[in-house]
Amino acid sequence: MDSVSFTNAANFSAQISNISLLNETNFKVWKEAVEIILNSIDLDLALRVEKPISIAENLDETKIEKWERSNRMCLMIVKRSIPDVFRGSISEGESARKFLEEIEQVFAKNEKAETSSLLAKLIFMKYKGKGNIREYIMKMSNLASKLKALKLKLGDDLLVHLVLISLPAHFWQFKVSYNTQKDKWSLNELISHCVQEEERLQRDKTKSTHLVMTPQNKKRKSNKTKSAHLTKSAHLKSNEEFSCYFCKKEGHMKK
Repeated sequence: MDSVSFTNAANFSAQISNISLLNETNFKVWKEAVEIILNSIDLDLALRVEKPISIAENLDETKIEKWERSNRMCLMIVKRSIPDVFRGSISEGESARKFLEEIEQVFAKNEKAETSSLLAKLIFMKYKGKGNIREYIMKMSNLASKLKALKLKLGDDLLVHLVLISLPAHFWQFKVSYNTQKDKWSLNELISHCVQEEERLQRDKTKSTHLVMTPQNKKRKSNKTKSAHLTKSAHLKSNEEFSCYFCKKEGHMKK
């Protein structure tokens, strides 16, 4: 084997190794990786077209052999990246294209369950008022993107309303303001306005806390002063109750 052939073989092996093992959650990513790699090494003919028939299509044997080689290589690469339970279901002479369709049908059931789970999670999300509201909205947007990949597209207007519904009660004025205006916000505009509103609410909360604490401090100081005054008055009064035995004046007494 010359150096060029060795390099090509090494590159081929490296690309095949990049295909992750198929599991219950990564079918779309796995299928995309298989198709990209087979295309890059020019072996995806069997995935793109049905097996040619020389008599009907008047093709020479070279084209048929090329398709059969592509089909064999596709099946070998697919078998390498799937669990053993699927490998035994590949029958002799089956096309790689048909086999991929069968696997897709199996995982289509899981996609329905995943869609329901993601949609329920998106609908019932609630912002706790803790943390970063920008990150919270981006999490909701990420769920919407996953649903879009599962062929359930949510419009931006719907996503904006879902975000507003999920905000806590102290955002009520903010939500009323949006509902009463004519203009609609994009998701990026919603994020910007929500960040500003959260900062405003935080400033108001800090200011209210300061106003509450100030009267309490004044009250404690007043009570302390009043207590000291009463103590002094009681002391003077106690001394005034006694008179001197000699000069008869109040304020001091014979020991």
